[in-house]
Amino acid sequence: MTVVRVASGGTDTRVVRHVAQIMGMPISLALRGRRAGTSVGAAAWEEVQASLRWSDEVFSTWRPESTISRLGRGELAVADCPPEVAEVLAIGEVARRATGGAFAVCRVVDGREVLDPSGVVKGWAVDRASAVLRDLDDTDFTLAAGGDLVCSAVLDRPAWRIGIEDPRDPSRLVAVVPVRDGAVATSGAVHRGEHVRHAVTGRAPAGVASVSVVHSSLTIADVEATCGYLQGAGATAWLRERGRTGVVVMPDGAAEVVSRR
Repeated sequence: MTVVRVASGGTDTRVVRHVAQIMGMPISLALRGRRAGTSVGAAAWEEVQASLRWSDEVFSTWRPESTISRLGRGELAVADCPPEVAEVLAIGEVARRATGGAFAVCRVVDGREVLDPSGVVKGWAVDRASAVLRDLDDTDFTLAAGGDLVCSAVLDRPAWRIGIEDPRDPSRLVAVVPVRDGAVATSGAVHRGEHVRHAVTGRAPAGVASVSVVHSSLTIADVEATCGYLQGAGATAWLRERGRTGVVVMPDGAAEVVSRR
């Protein structure tokens, strides 16, 4: 997925950044305002990390002992799992229906079906972890994971400016989106190769380079960006039909902004 860059919005308020490696990817937090650089802000960052590590322990398909791995092997029923598992699977089912099966939480490996809700988990986990940051008084934040982020800024300070990479040249931006309170997610093949594939055909999307979605929820933005990307050349039309706001970049570098109706 393309990297979403964060600028402070031109404010003089100091931005304090934290970085950790969790869930197999870099997790970064930027705090701006009253609690940035304080023990309260640091404690919130610890809670964020704990939340993400819990999500990894439950949902990692790379951990044989994780809840999702045990569920996939038939050792557990959904009713035996934490309620968050049913929640994630339900989100995946909605996306499967919306895409005619292109997006699914199960994939076929060597002729057998494997449970893999990774396409839902990242955005959902970061959304869940960000809840503690909203309790920080007079403090703005951005919490980013592998190119997707959720952010918030109080009204008397500038909105965060989120840059969308050019898939052909990650050193360039194709668009800058101001976000005061919401999320941005991008799906594409630049940084992780063609990891997004049609769940039925197994093919990677064609006719599109990346799809970014802006939404109040990172869970929805992340899933919808992937679903849009799976539409290939039809990504722009699909986002319009869904009433989403985002940026679609074509293979020739042309970027089209899709505005919510």
